[in-house]
Parts: sequence; structure tokens; C-alpha cells
Amino acid sequence: MKTAHGSSPVYLDHAATTPIDPAVAVAMSACFAARADYGNASSNHIVGRRARAAIDTARQELGLLLNAQPQDLIWTSGATESVNLAIIGAARFRAHRGRHLITMTTEHKAVAESFDALEKEGFEVTRLSPGVDGILPLSDLEAAMRDQTQLVSIMHVNNETGVIQDIEAIGTLCRSRDVLFHTDAAQSVGKLHIDLEALPVDLLSLTAHKFRGPQGIGALYMANRPGCRVAPLLHGGGQERRLRPGTSALHQIIGIGVAARLAQNRLAENLSHVTTLQARLWRGLNGVSGITRNGCAESHYPGILNISAEGVEGESLMLALEPLCVASGSACNAQSGEPSFVLKALGRTDLEAQSAIRFSYGPETSRSDIDLAVKLYRSAVSRLRTIAPDAAA
Repeated sequence: MKTAHGSSPVYLDHAATTPIDPAVAVAMSACFAARADYGNASSNHIVGRRARAAIDTARQELGLLLNAQPQDLIWTSGATESVNLAIIGAARFRAHRGRHLITMTTEHKAVAESFDALEKEGFEVTRLSPGVDGILPLSDLEAAMRDQTQLVSIMHVNNETGVIQDIEAIGTLCRSRDVLFHTDAAQSVGKLHIDLEALPVDLLSLTAHKFRGPQGIGALYMANRPGCRVAPLLHGGGQERRLRPGTSALHQIIGIGVAARLAQNRLAENLSHVTTLQARLWRGLNGVSGITRNGCAESHYPGILNISAEGVEGESLMLALEPLCVASGSACNAQSGEPSFVLKALGRTDLEAQSAIRFSYGPETSRSDIDLAVKLYRSAVSRLRTIAPDAAA
């Protein structure tokens, strides 16, 4: 496929979605082809039992990736549904104990709008702001906690900046107060080492398409410990412990299982690769005048680099960068035209936030892709500044 510039796209938007791994696609296609195995897992006949066995295998594969018990994983349609089930479900289940909840101003919209919905039900939400580096001071979280606090939701890896929060310290604080801790781990599962047997995390949301699995399938991890429960949002069946009823999406569940197994096998290799790519990218861009790196450089996932440039506007810059596929914010907010609320929370001005570009890359990204990105970015910034020399004024 060619772009308007006549060149093939260079995909550097892995934080929005990742290309599906060929082995995942093969496994999903085989599921459709094997008619004797493609059944409803709720059925008790042989085809239903085969489907159920395939789903159990996928749950085990995802459990191995997270070092979690398979029975603690609930299939959903993706991270957005998992987030809603975790936050709204947990808040409602524990409402008799208290109605105060805590989150951050830099969370994904799925988290932010779940809390908005709960406020309409009479819950009180405290939204904490990070420091200029995007990190939440633990002391701020501790100070915000009350006797009525029942749930804290803090993202693991930020989808716009790649900033990593210390979920171990946050979870430990929550456990000491008997407060449930949920983390949106859509950007970290399959990319960073996560050990749910060791981490004090009660609820964790994830989606397959962020680690080279299919779109439309995700999971919610719910720790098996007293008080860690959620009220279901859907009703009408006994699937997924009655917490997420509905016919299981067999082909998609097979896909997330294969993606989890591949991610587990390649985790160290892939992390090393994107670390090398980010160093190469930042080295090439750091010399551009008026460049600002958004988010903490020390505590971050190296597969995401977010930068602002004085004197340019992000949407114009995105168009000038084609055939690069990059983002000017999160994928869910791409059509609004508003400055990134994440970058505004870090203290960036409207102009700084509007000039931001997010580069995100993965295992199949090459060094030549990064070199092209550097070349096109430097050229585009220079050209746009010439066209609009007073843009930063």
C-alpha cells in the first residue's frame, strides 16, 4: 500500500495498536478451518469440550506471562471493558464500606470516564496530578487516602509518554490501608516483566492488541484474596464466573493465548530491541533546537518517545512526516483536536502540547525505520518553522 507521497507506510504507532504476529493469525485461521473444534465452550458435547480446552490453554498461557493463576483471569473484549469492570464493579461492590476513590489526571479515557460515571452515582473521586516528570509522588497518594477510600486506580505505563509508575510501592500502600488497587496495564503487559504473584496488585486490565495479538479481546486479572471482588456489569449467563457473561470468542481467545506465549518467550529480546531503537531515535532528534522530551527519562518504557517542538503544530507536523505513521496524542483522543490532557497535566502549555508527537515502535521496527523518522522529523520541523516563523510566539 502506498501513501499520498508514493511511499509505503512506516508504522511507528505501536502504542495505538501493534501489528498482529503471523503465528497468531495462523492459529486463529486454523481455528476457523477446523470445524470439528470450533464450537461453543458452554456446550457439553465433544466439540464444546474441545473449544473449552482451547480456552483453558489460552488462559494458562496468559497466566504464565503474568505469573498469575489462570482462574484469576477473566476474558473481556479488551482493556476498556476490563477497566470498566474493575473500577465500576469494585466501587459498587464495596460501596457499603465507603464511596471515596482515587485516580490520576493522566489516566487513559477508559479510566477517567469510568470515574466520571461513578461520580454521577454519588461516589467522590480524588484526581491526583503527577510531577512535571509524570511520576505520582507516593506521599501525595498517602495524603489523599481516607477511612472511606475503597479503590485506587493508577496506570502502569502511560500510553502517551511511556512513564512507568511504581505500582509495587503504590500497591503496598494500598494493601496497608485495605484499599483495592487497580492498574491499567494495557501498555506494559507483554512488554515489561510483570509478576502478579509478587506484586500487590488486586485488579489489572490488559488487551491483546498491544502485544501483537488480535483486537477485540482482553482480560481482567482479579487477585484471589478476601475483599477483592467486583459486581458484574453484564448479566445473562454463567461464563467467566458470571462476571462477564456471553459466548466466549474462541478464535480471539486462542489468539491472545498464542500472543502471550510469544511475548513471554521474546520479552527480554524485544525490550532490548526497543531500548536500542529509542536511544537511536533520541540521539537523532535531541540536536533539534527547541525540542522537549515529555515524561521521565529514567522511569519509562523505551518503546514510546514523546517530544514537543517549539514553533510547530502537531497535526501539521504529522502530515509533514508521512509516510511515517505516528501520533499527536493517544489514539482514543486523536479526533478531538484538543491539546493532550496528559501533557497539560505535566505542565505543558497548549502550544507545547499541540506540538507533541508520539513515536512508538516494536519488535519488527528496524533501524532504518528509525533513521528515516529522524530524517523526516528534522526536515519537517525546519520546513514548518520557515513557513510559520511566529508559531511559537
